[in-house]
Amino acid sequence: MPELDRPPRLVRPTAAVRDSFLAGEEADRLAEGAADDWARTLSDAARDFDAFVTQVGTVRRRWGVPYSTFWYVSGEHYLGTLIIRHRLTPELADAGGHIGYHVVTPWRRQGHATAMLAEGLAECRRLGLDRVLLTCAAGNEPSRRVIQANGGVPDGRRRGEDRFWIELGPR
Repeated sequence: MPELDRPPRLVRPTAAVRDSFLAGEEADRLAEGAADDWARTLSDAARDFDAFVTQVGTVRRRWGVPYSTFWYVSGEHYLGTLIIRHRLTPELADAGGHIGYHVVTPWRRQGHATAMLAEGLAECRRLGLDRVLLTCAAGNEPSRRVIQANGGVPDGRRRGEDRFWIELGPR
C-alpha cells in the first residue's frame, strides 16, 4: 500500500482518483461478493469516469430522500465513500439512518473511517441537520467504535441493526 503524501479529506467525487477508485471498489466487490449491478456500475464508470463523477457528485434521490455522495481522498488515492441522506423516512429511521460509509480494504484499520465520519458530520451541519442517526449491523464492532468515537449514543436495535444518535449542536 502506498504512503499518503497529504492528509486525507472529504470531497465531492473527483476524476483525480480514477485509478485508485476503480481498483479499490473492484477489489472490495470481489472480496465481498457485491451484487452484479455494482459490477455494471464499475464497468460503466471505467468507460467514462468523468460522466460517472458528474453523476455521483450531484444530489440525487434514493430511499425516498435526497442524498449527497462524498469521497475520502488523499491526492490521487481514493480511500472510501460517505453518503449523507438529507432526511429520514420511517424506513430509514428503522434501519439505514442518515449516513452510510465505507473504507476500501487497503486503507482500513488506520483511523480513516473515524476521521471521514467526523468530516461527514460537519457536512450534515451545513445541510441544517441538528442530529443524525447512524446504524450498523449488530456484529460490526469496527463500525460501532467509529460511530461512538464520533459521539454516537446507543439507541437500541431494530431490524438487526444497532442504532446511534449523534447530536451536532449549533451550526
